[in-house]
Amino acid sequence: MSIEIKVPQLPESVAEATIGAWHKKAGDKVGRDENIVDLETDKVMLEVPAISDGILTEVLKKEGDTVKSGDVIGLLEEGSAIQVKAKPAETSDDAGKAPAKAETKADAKPEAAADAKASSAPAPGPAARKLMSEANLSPGDVTGTGKGGRITKADVLEHGSKPAEQAAAPAGDGAAAAGRVEQRVPMTRIRARIAERLKEAQNTAAMLTTFNEVDLHAVGELRKQYKEVFEKQHGAKLGYMSFFVKASLEALKRYPLVNASIDGNDIVYHSYYDIGIAVSSPRGLVVPILRDADQLSMAEVEKKISELGQKARDNKLAIDELQGGTFSITNGGVFGSMLSTPILNPPQSAILGMHGITDRPMVVDGEIKIRPMMYLALSYDHRIIDGREAVLFLRTIKEVLEDPARLLLQV
Repeated sequence: MSIEIKVPQLPESVAEATIGAWHKKAGDKVGRDENIVDLETDKVMLEVPAISDGILTEVLKKEGDTVKSGDVIGLLEEGSAIQVKAKPAETSDDAGKAPAKAETKADAKPEAAADAKASSAPAPGPAARKLMSEANLSPGDVTGTGKGGRITKADVLEHGSKPAEQAAAPAGDGAAAAGRVEQRVPMTRIRARIAERLKEAQNTAAMLTTFNEVDLHAVGELRKQYKEVFEKQHGAKLGYMSFFVKASLEALKRYPLVNASIDGNDIVYHSYYDIGIAVSSPRGLVVPILRDADQLSMAEVEKKISELGQKARDNKLAIDELQGGTFSITNGGVFGSMLSTPILNPPQSAILGMHGITDRPMVVDGEIKIRPMMYLALSYDHRIIDGREAVLFLRTIKEVLEDPARLLLQV
């Protein structure tokens, strides 16, 4: 029995999806619940599993095609029998010819081993496949560094084979052509959505950024003293992020406007604290949400951040893990950023930017001492938050982090 493979019902906020990568080709066996194809939305990557054992008989939508909920993208023949088309009858020219010699392992082409290895890896993404086609490369030519050995766009570029160099460079002019290659690659859905939301924030909000610096000596000493027993007892590493989340929560409780948002002509105050944590993923920047962060212990915060970060890297985040949020934190310090002005994540009214920790000479109690310092940035919507609230909010975070006992005493 032939079964239609359909696009599942997409979340309410997602209108369309793009065919990401087919993990099976026509004629391949498919097991029940095995992922057949990835669908890329502007928020998450969705997997389409097989509802039955069978054979993928037809692929109706190719990678890169735009689809909607309910669209039929392929056909699955239930069962395990494979129908192979009959081999064409021999022509009169072929009659009487000796059968071709069977190819032995010794006769096999050297590329066969590479092709076999490449066939076991997930299919390259649309952008990578386009570049490989232009550069006349096969999957066996490129080493994939993505999940499961998947070839990414960066892998193809790293390989060094440029389409323009092969197709357009005259003989002997390869050196002159190098460095002047142009490539046009469509934006992924998530990249286009990121661009749309960032531009929306700039166009609608009266965005302003205020700065401060924080001495992380006390937090560093706490981590040094308790990190081993913390990890042993809770099964999670004691990082800096849990301190920043807890300090932000204390500041949000003191200055509720920073946790509020604008809806038309209304200010919406939130009695809950859903903190977005910006995470870099293979598909771009995503901001999964720590729900009810004020009800989580520091160990639970660390575990949840680690879990969400791994899901982001594996493209396993669900839609509800990305929606909502009342305040966000982004940490450019992991990439070495010294200072930046983070952009709001609408409809939120503020975002905290963390940066790199640098040992600097500071005056402490009248003496010059070397301290681990970090610049902090708070970008906020000036339509709802005045400069006073923004400055005091950031100063609260600074005070709490420089004297972590305040977290325990809530002072």
